[in-house]
Amino acid sequence: MGGQLSFKVLGPLAVSAGEEEETVPLGGGRQRTILALLALTPGRVVPVDTMVDAVWNSSPPPTARTQVAICVAALRKLFKSAGVTDDVIVTAHPGYVLNTEGHRFDSADFSGLVQQAEQTAEEGRLPDAAQLYAQALRLWRGPAFAGVGGQPVEDEAARLEEHRLNAYDDLTLVHLELGRHQELIPELAAMVREHPLRERTRHHLMLAQYRSGRRADAMETYRDARDQFIEELGIDPGPDLNELHDAILRDDPSLAPAPSSAARRPALVTPAIPSELPPDVPAFTGRSEELAALDSLVSDDDSSCSIGLVTGAAGIGKSGLAMRWAFSAAGHFPDGQLFADLCGYDEHREPVTAHEILSRFLRSLGVPGEQIPDDLEERTALYRSLLADRRVLVVLDNARTYAQVRPLLPGGKRCCVLATSRDQMEDLLTWPSRARIHLGPLSEEEAVDLLTAIVGERRIAPARADAARLVELCDRLPLALRIAAARLASKPHWTARYLVGRLSDERRRLDELSQGESQVRASLALSYRYLPSEAARLLRRLGLLDVPDFTAWSGAAVLNKEVLDAERLIEDLVDAQFLEVVNVDATGQLRYRFHTLVRLYAGERARQEDSEPDRLAALTRYLRTLLTIAEEADRREGAGKDTWVHSGVQRRRIDSALTDELLAVPLEWFEAERLALVASVQQAARIGQAELAWDLTVSALVFFGTRSYTDDWRTCCQAAAEAAHTVGDLCGQGAMHFGLGTLELSYSRLENAASYLDKALRFYTEAGEDHGRAMALRSLGQSDRMRGDPDTAMPRFTEALVLFRAAGDLFGEVHTLHNMAEAELDRGHLEAAMRCAQEAVRLEEKRAPDTRNLAQALYRLGRVHLALDELPAAEEAFLRAVRIVKEKTDMVGLAHTLLGLGETRLSRGDAQLAETTLTDALEIAEECRSPLVAGRIGLVLGEVSHGLGKTDAARTYLRTAQQRFAAAGATVWELRAAEALGALVS
Repeated sequence: MGGQLSFKVLGPLAVSAGEEEETVPLGGGRQRTILALLALTPGRVVPVDTMVDAVWNSSPPPTARTQVAICVAALRKLFKSAGVTDDVIVTAHPGYVLNTEGHRFDSADFSGLVQQAEQTAEEGRLPDAAQLYAQALRLWRGPAFAGVGGQPVEDEAARLEEHRLNAYDDLTLVHLELGRHQELIPELAAMVREHPLRERTRHHLMLAQYRSGRRADAMETYRDARDQFIEELGIDPGPDLNELHDAILRDDPSLAPAPSSAARRPALVTPAIPSELPPDVPAFTGRSEELAALDSLVSDDDSSCSIGLVTGAAGIGKSGLAMRWAFSAAGHFPDGQLFADLCGYDEHREPVTAHEILSRFLRSLGVPGEQIPDDLEERTALYRSLLADRRVLVVLDNARTYAQVRPLLPGGKRCCVLATSRDQMEDLLTWPSRARIHLGPLSEEEAVDLLTAIVGERRIAPARADAARLVELCDRLPLALRIAAARLASKPHWTARYLVGRLSDERRRLDELSQGESQVRASLALSYRYLPSEAARLLRRLGLLDVPDFTAWSGAAVLNKEVLDAERLIEDLVDAQFLEVVNVDATGQLRYRFHTLVRLYAGERARQEDSEPDRLAALTRYLRTLLTIAEEADRREGAGKDTWVHSGVQRRRIDSALTDELLAVPLEWFEAERLALVASVQQAARIGQAELAWDLTVSALVFFGTRSYTDDWRTCCQAAAEAAHTVGDLCGQGAMHFGLGTLELSYSRLENAASYLDKALRFYTEAGEDHGRAMALRSLGQSDRMRGDPDTAMPRFTEALVLFRAAGDLFGEVHTLHNMAEAELDRGHLEAAMRCAQEAVRLEEKRAPDTRNLAQALYRLGRVHLALDELPAAEEAFLRAVRIVKEKTDMVGLAHTLLGLGETRLSRGDAQLAETTLTDALEIAEECRSPLVAGRIGLVLGEVSHGLGKTDAARTYLRTAQQRFAAAGATVWELRAAEALGALVS
């Protein structure tokens, strides 16, 4: 099968993919709960009802089963985007099953290792058994299924926790037999505090204490056990503890370890109290909520080591926040404070290893240099033993990976760790959860306060508006703000408004933010000087793009090179800290981005070193490449190459293998490139590339509609329409007015839609573009039909159908046919409606499988079957349509198809099921802001409620539907709602 997943439940629920263990994002709480239920019993069916109960307890909404299906579809999509080609979650009545073939489960790995350890111990190979037990316990990253609720999950988590504790006790017994009693005491003492009623663990602690010459401590451990057992359970400890107590009293020789198994005991260490925190940050301001969250790390609960994590981008103030809190909290840690800069993001140094840090920490804790072990595991064990009963704060700054941090986490329950990183480090279990902080920019008020602290109240207070503008120009980033404030403070005769004027010009901003030790341009120039020439050229060319992020094909386009060459050069830029990796997108591509100041510097170098024709050529190559991929993605999604009116702009040829890789799931490529695509349309419009602007928009319309990105739809159409108007491009104006009209149609704003579509028809007619005329006519017909005027719609549809066939646009032909079916249905011509609907489905099934257009044709076919009282055929058509629109995440389409399904179920006499289906449909329609379809659903729900005796609910549904029809200008539907209300009253 394609791709292996690793399911991890021994800690926070997580999934990773491939040999590189790339984390698969699991989405929100509902998706995580559903996946957890499937992971409880992999390979076995989990009923939908069980999932509903776990997610919503005893109060599920009417849409619960639909929402479960949507969550499962989202999980399937995540796994496919992670490279798994086979189905991971399989539908199996009455629910779903998690496929185990080819995938790994840490719970199964844990059980297997424990079984091996037990067998090995029985064979007398104790060191090997200890390693196997330890390997099994290292799989645990925290409490099982941490962060996931629901009774079944909690029960399984408790079962797994019991297995973990048993494995720990078995490992302890092996260590005792190996004579490692003295090394065990700190960790065993902590485990007893955590599980005071666990007799076996306490038995091991007493034995380890006795064998280490701490007979009195062993007796105290027994007395504590007896007091707690009597107080909490009303009984004495069990016979094993009592027998051990008696044996210790008489110094029974059987308690002594075998001489051959005695282990080397570590030398005594003179305790030391380190105080390693670096100086506090001057003029620290803001972050009050974050500081309060970190205060939860020093609660009175000593049941576990508190771990805090501060993440965020470079310059966001992670280290400053950590130092400020560490100084304020130092009094809670009388045994000392340890600090290490792990240099995870230092361009001048390699990240510091845990091996190095442990050497320094052990010296700080009083271990003589000659007694520090060479082996990392031995260093870690000694470090944790020393901190087992001490209260120490450990601050780990600039961590890059969890592997750097893990050996530095204390084993003691009274310590606290605070780490900072640009990485989220999901493997780092943070307790309490609110102490996991991702820093964003300062608020405006906090940023102005920082400016005031450095520059002074006297200069900033009278110029609050200018100060607010100044902090926005610095992106409210602490590093940039400190540079700007220092620049202003060093010039007493400057005003805040004056500096705002200087920073407003992007070409001068780097000048103003290069002052004192923070010479931004100088540091960038030093790194730029040592870049290979091709990498430097790529940096300049990428700086021309007004996109938030990009992938390697973008670099290949601006350089006019192969993608592999561009990838190599991009990695050079990443290594030189000019670019950072954002993530791996849904298509499997690494996405990169600039920091703002680096982007400004790259653009500055491009203007100084490259000619204007070279810059324009590079930018145009990128836009042409984007158009090539977007057009192909649109075609593969099911629109077809002849669906739209396109420009004559020359496409840029790219390797077919790259196209296949990017467009394995076309909608996911659009999703990954959405922000870049919208920004590129706007940039093309600004530089006068009108054809590129409107053609890119045309290629994205199906995506925008399917995923309901209506703001992006409008933004692109308006920008491209203005550019087309400026250069007198009639086809471009027609295409963009058609796009705006279609958008208004989706909102049921019928008058606005007709206005745009009339203009599109005029532009296309003037340009002699018959294909465009067909599109405008078809959509005008839709507007007529939605307004309740099918007689006006039919001539438009008929003319459009002839033009689509002449243009060879099969997609347009199918779309027109199923709209004709709906119109004929409204006219009462059922046989004609059936012919149109069946022909639409037949042609679309032949053209492309499982398209949005097919779902719409099936919906119309279902409505005709419903009108003919052919209920099984109607339900089959609607269910096929529901499956397709769910797969496409087409929520508007889902509302329509559920409406048809609900009407069918009502017609066959199942009013209760019809009510549930229609309630789901109405909720989705309201979320999608589709008033006409919401009104139609409400009209049917009024009928259902009346039939079920819910008169008040029926009246509410019908009144709301009437209001929605009136707002949409759908007069005929408004009259139907009024008639239904009248019948209800009578």
